[in-house]
Amino acid sequence: MAGTFITFEGIEGCGKSTQISLLAEYLARKGNEVVLTREPGGTQIGERIRSVLLDASHDGMAPIAELLLYAAARCQHIAEVIRPALDAGKVVLCDRYADATTAYQGAARRIDAATLAEVHRIATGGLMPELTILLDCAPSEGLSRAHARIAAGGQAAHEDRFEREAMAFHERVRQGYLAIAKSEPGRVKVIDASASIEEIQMRIADAVEKFLCNNLCDKTYVSTLVR
Repeated sequence: MAGTFITFEGIEGCGKSTQISLLAEYLARKGNEVVLTREPGGTQIGERIRSVLLDASHDGMAPIAELLLYAAARCQHIAEVIRPALDAGKVVLCDRYADATTAYQGAARRIDAATLAEVHRIATGGLMPELTILLDCAPSEGLSRAHARIAAGGQAAHEDRFEREAMAFHERVRQGYLAIAKSEPGRVKVIDASASIEEIQMRIADAVEKFLCNNLCDKTYVSTLVR
């Protein structure tokens, strides 16, 4: 049986990494095989590309170059990690995916929709998540959290290339995400990321359980995921 593909999206500092890890633990406790991965990254090649994309010294990177690097990392990620896991019937939880490209390179970098669509088509081969959790908060709040995390990390921690962008950039990213959610309400579930970690975790678990119950016909499989 095919697996389930769930992605997490949101602006910098929205809490994706914390919440996706909590959901992975939650589903694993139910007896599921869970693959937790991220973009850019998830593979040796992808992680090398990630280091180039996030390096704050690469502030002269052209938007199209940025777009194509993300696409290259995604193509490798799908071939090496995501599709094999789905074919094996596993639950794939991915921290960012194609929606991030639409929000960051499309809405924020203002790359035109036709170019984005063609790059998405080539990179993903049409593979899209069945459910996307969008953690939404004001950019000022998200960046404040991100900077607090960096400060707590000591000398080894530093701002990446995106965290250094102006507030207007992050606002465009947020609006890009909300536009996706508005256009695909069946797939994208918006969760208020300003709530407590525990409350957000409960809301995500509820959204995932409802999705599984509503979309998976094999009741035996559903019972292993939600019980």
